[in-house]
Amino acid sequence: MFELVFLGTAGSVPSVERGLPALLVRFGRHRVLIDCGEGTQRQLRRSGAGYRRIDRILLTHEDLDHVLGLAGLTATLALQADDRALTIHGGKATLRFVQRYLVDTVWDGRPPLALTLEALMPGRVWEGDGFRIDCFRVRHRDTDSFGFRFCELGRRHLEPALATALGIPEGPAWHDLAHGVAVILADGRRIEPDAVLGPQLPGAAIVVIGDVEETDSLCDAARGVDALVVEASFLARDGRLARQRGHLTAAAAGRFAAECGVGALYLTHISERYGGAEVLDEARRHFARAHLAADLERVVVSRTGANSP
Repeated sequence: MFELVFLGTAGSVPSVERGLPALLVRFGRHRVLIDCGEGTQRQLRRSGAGYRRIDRILLTHEDLDHVLGLAGLTATLALQADDRALTIHGGKATLRFVQRYLVDTVWDGRPPLALTLEALMPGRVWEGDGFRIDCFRVRHRDTDSFGFRFCELGRRHLEPALATALGIPEGPAWHDLAHGVAVILADGRRIEPDAVLGPQLPGAAIVVIGDVEETDSLCDAARGVDALVVEASFLARDGRLARQRGHLTAAAAGRFAAECGVGALYLTHISERYGGAEVLDEARRHFARAHLAADLERVVVSRTGANSP
């Protein structure tokens, strides 16, 4: 299960209702921030999420509206604990900008916390505690852009009927077997987990994409996920302008979600040139389960497709 906390859902310029791009993804004991627009640290406070356990930031690309909040956030994180560490992931070009802007200029080469810049390459970013994060390339003008797929690894649950039939007493033995650990019973029998575990059930999956100009190359990455987060900067009537600036229309986002067969679509990077209702309306003509993300909104995503605020 994942929880999405939309911290900033505006495109390029903040509005009264929407801050610059930032999304907090919560899963297990982990909290990962995707992009860090100006004002992100305030949005973390307003949302109630706060700063605890944020030790990893994924940057979709180096456009200023996606990264300028890093200075304030790193300063605040450094105040939380003397041993605070932070890893920032991004494409090579993105990290070159972060190095110049954040490390060399803002912090004069001496960041106030243990800061690691880790370059992205398509494939695995991180794995642990039953979850993994992968990344894939995204086309947005000439930027070094990436999208991200979060997966909850499949799990097998203990079948009580099988355990009872084998004479395994309920208690610590059940707990160990459920977590993949073989047990030795009082009568000397060794029971392997496979003897009492049911079939593997797939976990939840989400894909988050920032600014993007085409989606044909992204269908494999997003196919079948329970939730897709993607921009909808323009309406179809301004399709030419969208192509010039390397962005999607709401219609294109809806068609993309329908083609990939996702559980739900969340539209972000919303321009104040449009009313939110018309953006959502256009996407829903192509994909009925489209939603217009709002700042400070929380969404729980599970494998059952029961995505709920």
